[in-house]
Amino acid sequence: MPLSISSTEAGARAFFAKPYFAVVGASTNQAKFGYKIFAWYTYHDLPATPINPASPAITVDGTAHATLPSISALPHPRDTGLSVITPPAVTLQVLQEAKKIGISSVWLQPGTWDDAVVEYATAADNFVDVVAGEGGRGHDGWCVLVDGERALKANGKL
Repeated sequence: MPLSISSTEAGARAFFAKPYFAVVGASTNQAKFGYKIFAWYTYHDLPATPINPASPAITVDGTAHATLPSISALPHPRDTGLSVITPPAVTLQVLQEAKKIGISSVWLQPGTWDDAVVEYATAADNFVDVVAGEGGRGHDGWCVLVDGERALKANGKL
């Protein structure tokens, strides 16, 4: 049975109310969703930081964007919305680190969560906004690539 999190359009709008964003699992490989999602942020002129411990930069349309090795290096974690594109076991570790540093809004892309991730993400006092699970306009659930523009428009950022 598919997992369900009570993500809503309001949750997606709240996520994009943050002034900064980070993409965990950002990739240099243009065929991967970690690249596509980070590029989506850059195409929408959103201040996004790629998180990738294996690469010093990710280049989108000829512009190199310096990566950070982990979210702990983010300069404004409390003001950052965190997009996650990692396997569930890694996602759980990322969420634990995010809670420690004060990140309150997370968007878990399709394929990044399992029962343990959902349980942790939705536990009381862990995060204010969690966007994940069934819903949205895509067939795999809430995805920045599919649902992001609508939420940006609702926030007056597009």
